[in-house]
Amino acid sequence: MTLLAIVTLLPLIGAIALLAIPAEEEGLHRGIGFAVALGTFFLSLLLVPGLTPAQWNSVVDWTWVGALGIHFKLGVDGISVFLVILTTFLMPIAMLSSWRSVQKKVREYMITLLILETGMIGAFVALDLFVFYVFWEVMLIPMYLLIGIWGGDRRIYASIKFVLYTMVGSLLMIVAILYLYVQHHEATQVWSFDYDELRRLVLSPREQLFCFLAFASAFCIKVPLFPFHTWLPDAHVEAPTAGSVILAGVLLKFGTYGLLRFAMPMFPSAVAMCAPYLTILAVIGIVYGSLVAWVQTDVKKLIAYSSVAHLGFVVLGLMAWNGRGVDGAMLTMLAHGISTGGLFLAIGVLYERRHTRRLDEFGGIAAVMPKFTAVFLIVTLASVGLPGLSGFPGEFLILLGSFDSWRTWGGMPHMFGFGSHPKIIASVAATGVILGAVYLLWMFQKVMFGPNNNPKNKQLPDLSAREIAVFVPIVIAAFWLGLYPATFLARIDPAVTQTLAQFRQKAADAPGKGYTPRMLARDSAPSATSATAIGAMDGDHGQPGHDHGSHR
Repeated sequence: MTLLAIVTLLPLIGAIALLAIPAEEEGLHRGIGFAVALGTFFLSLLLVPGLTPAQWNSVVDWTWVGALGIHFKLGVDGISVFLVILTTFLMPIAMLSSWRSVQKKVREYMITLLILETGMIGAFVALDLFVFYVFWEVMLIPMYLLIGIWGGDRRIYASIKFVLYTMVGSLLMIVAILYLYVQHHEATQVWSFDYDELRRLVLSPREQLFCFLAFASAFCIKVPLFPFHTWLPDAHVEAPTAGSVILAGVLLKFGTYGLLRFAMPMFPSAVAMCAPYLTILAVIGIVYGSLVAWVQTDVKKLIAYSSVAHLGFVVLGLMAWNGRGVDGAMLTMLAHGISTGGLFLAIGVLYERRHTRRLDEFGGIAAVMPKFTAVFLIVTLASVGLPGLSGFPGEFLILLGSFDSWRTWGGMPHMFGFGSHPKIIASVAATGVILGAVYLLWMFQKVMFGPNNNPKNKQLPDLSAREIAVFVPIVIAAFWLGLYPATFLARIDPAVTQTLAQFRQKAADAPGKGYTPRMLARDSAPSATSATAIGAMDGDHGQPGHDHGSHR
């Protein structure tokens, strides 16, 4: 069994092991669950040394249903490796944060979290579309249970709404996957769900459009992209703290990861048609999410709407479809997981002490909880995008890539026909940075400063040793990503360049009249070296540090 298989399946094995322990042994359930999650994190770190970013690493390929061409195939590259680590990083933190707050069905709670972790890791590393879909659905049920069993007063409504939205997109996606499966057989006489095989399948522009819309519906709901966002505030508000951390920190990333990994490289003609519209929706989400967050009275709902704005930035970077924009989107995915996860953890601390999330119930907290105030300030500024903290590098690269996307789009008028409009759109999106600072700093001021007139706020205990242990890794990660983004870009950028090259190469081989299903030649999937060369078509040199700070 390879390292990647162990990292993927270890949480599931831990969940099965917990079933053998009597339900009344709550301390043992917590301890074993936390140990399994922490062990999974340390094992996932071993995926980074020796990683070749622009190709699959630690590949697992086990025949599952040979007659149908289904293989349990996993692999990791520079795009997915840090998303896997983000997942394994946040899970033990989420468990530790709920050590005391979750008192009912503790065994079931830990099992649910561990199964959820296996589903999330598996979806990030699956290289067989059937296996990807299985892991995609595996994620759904544990989150439904987390909200529905351990959530707030309106948990049933929020959990059902979450499931209905997600299932609609999922059903459309499986139809598209099955269509690709059949078309691949027609072209090759071989049944296969293999991602690399299906990516080589050349479809007509009409077929690409329908398949892209089916995939994008699932991914845009998961982001969530405006106007598919309405399930998110309810889910966040009703979810327990650990559920909110995992939902914001990891689950939302599957929408943007799916667009980058599956929808865009497989359907370039459809991306050409849909990119301007997705870009506009992303910018609307940035501005709308920021303005709606500003008027919230529930601090958890405020942070939920901030996710709509932040993930809008990620979609904007992906639609720029150049190295800077996509690299920035990847960094922002990681940064959002750290900063927004930290914000939900901070709100969880306040809720445990006050059992309320209303902004008007707080004030003057800084005077009685100085340690908590320092931590809350750091994660707030990280979410704002203060230089030196995690939010800044990604948003900077996204805006830079968006302003520069006229080179890509203007250079392909037959594909994008978008002229110089990206400059205008990027300028509007940049206002989201200002609005983010406004509503987040307003929230911080309302909670931490001002008069402490509420007697319930005057005797609140500061952070305990356990709570400090929860926040220290978040703070370290926020500074690391902000001060040393090259640690991540050195591995992300070659994989992004490879994906961009594959996209352009397939777009250039668009079918003409008299189309029949066919496959690109295997050697047309470029190596890392040729990917760098093709990436230079729009000025992206594809080298870490080469195109991220200087003018081309």
